[in-house]
Amino acid sequence: MRLPLACEPDRTCFVQHYVDHDTSQGARDYTCGSRTYDKHDGTDFRVATRALAARESGMVLAAAAGHVLRTRNDVPDVLLNEAGRAAVAGRECGNGIVVAHADGYETQYCHLAQGSVRVVPGERVTAGQPIGQVGLSGATEFPHLHFTLRHEGKVIDPFSPALAPGECRIDAEALDGLWEKPIQAALAYKAGAVLSAGFADGPVTRADVEMEATRAIDPTSKAMVAFVSVIGLDAGDVQRLTLTRPDGRVLAENRAPPLVRSRAESLLFTGIKRPPDGWPSGTYTATFQVLRAGAVAVERVLTTTMPPPAR
Repeated sequence: MRLPLACEPDRTCFVQHYVDHDTSQGARDYTCGSRTYDKHDGTDFRVATRALAARESGMVLAAAAGHVLRTRNDVPDVLLNEAGRAAVAGRECGNGIVVAHADGYETQYCHLAQGSVRVVPGERVTAGQPIGQVGLSGATEFPHLHFTLRHEGKVIDPFSPALAPGECRIDAEALDGLWEKPIQAALAYKAGAVLSAGFADGPVTRADVEMEATRAIDPTSKAMVAFVSVIGLDAGDVQRLTLTRPDGRVLAENRAPPLVRSRAESLLFTGIKRPPDGWPSGTYTATFQVLRAGAVAVERVLTTTMPPPAR
């Protein structure tokens, strides 16, 4: 299969959740990790920001050739924590498409934007054909495509189709997935990922980051804030974000306490108000790390250059 989004893995889109391989009330992904939740029956391809979801990176593509079985296109785009579960009861998939393929396979595409579905039942589609746009319809709290693969009505994990129910493999690299080879490599399992990161001239909120609405810094900025949005955190993880000035001295640091439980997403930021004599010109560096079992599991280093004040 092809990637069902017109995005670049690990840059504009990321796998947030995998199929749940635990047949009890627990949850574990195909690597025996925690990147899933109980009874999750698909793969969640998250677009890095809501702003990106509305652009080319959020375009939904047919994973393989087939014909359209069912569509829905009239569910409003509303975050689940705003609408409530009762508002989407029976329509948790939101706007979606089901495509039938050869040999008893089906793919399902959920949480598309209202009015974005481009195909109708009975229509033939080719692999890679645009069929909709990522949205926030149905039971969703972030912009993503919930992608489900079935064979003869049974859910199949496209990353590990040979595993029996209840099985997982720590050595997941030995498993053969159903993706085209370049995509299989690009979607290699990762222990957490940075969705977005940057600098802003003041306090940031999750909505600011999602809509790419933070303001850049300049010599007149009253504050300098570094921020990082990260997914895939495990219990015990420690997040650390350090901001240093051009001469290497630490300006600010945020070290979060160890997580009590796994967390799907986190926004961490640190910053400082403008010094009385203004910002020294030069390159400022923000270093973000996730420490897991004493080792660095995720790291991102970002820089910004402060020009001299205008004369």
